Order: sequence, then C-alpha cells, then structure tokens
Amino acid sequence: MNKRELVLTVAKETGLNKRDVERVIKALVDSIESSLVKGNKVILVGFGTFSVVKRKSRIIRNPKTGETIKIPDRKIPKFVASKVLKGETR
Repeated sequence: MNKRELVLTVAKETGLNKRDVERVIKALVDSIESSLVKGNKVILVGFGTFSVVKRKSRIIRNPKTGETIKIPDRKIPKFVASKVLKGETR
C-alpha cells in the first residue's frame, strides 16, 4: 500500500475528505520524524515502536575492485513491530 492508497482507505473508513486525511497523515509522519531526529522513541501501542539506533563504523570491500572502504558511524531509524502485529498474541 502506498501513501495514496492509504489516504483513500482512511478517507473511506472515516468519512473524512481526502485532503483532510492527507494532512493528518503528513502531520503524523512529520511528528514521528521530528521525534526521531531529537533521539526520542515513538511508541504506538498495538502497532510498534520507532527508534533511532547507532550503527558502528565498519570496513567493507568493494567486490569489483577489491578496494577497502571505511563506513563511518551513523544513526539509522528502526521499527519493531508489536506482538499483536507479529501475531504472537491477541
């Protein structure tokens, strides 16, 4: 499902117009993004947890040239699905 399909589905389920639903979805995504940028977790009970984790630097090798490249430390977003979403419990 892409964003357009999500907007259409939510609009149909809620009876809201597509423009309002699109603004709500944009606000939700923007809020999650700004919270993650600040280093905070976002927990949506029954859905999952968004967080930022630090990936350590590492050395990789280009298979084509054999050249080694150092990848620096960086922060990456992470999502862990809830038990309900994973189907582990209901």
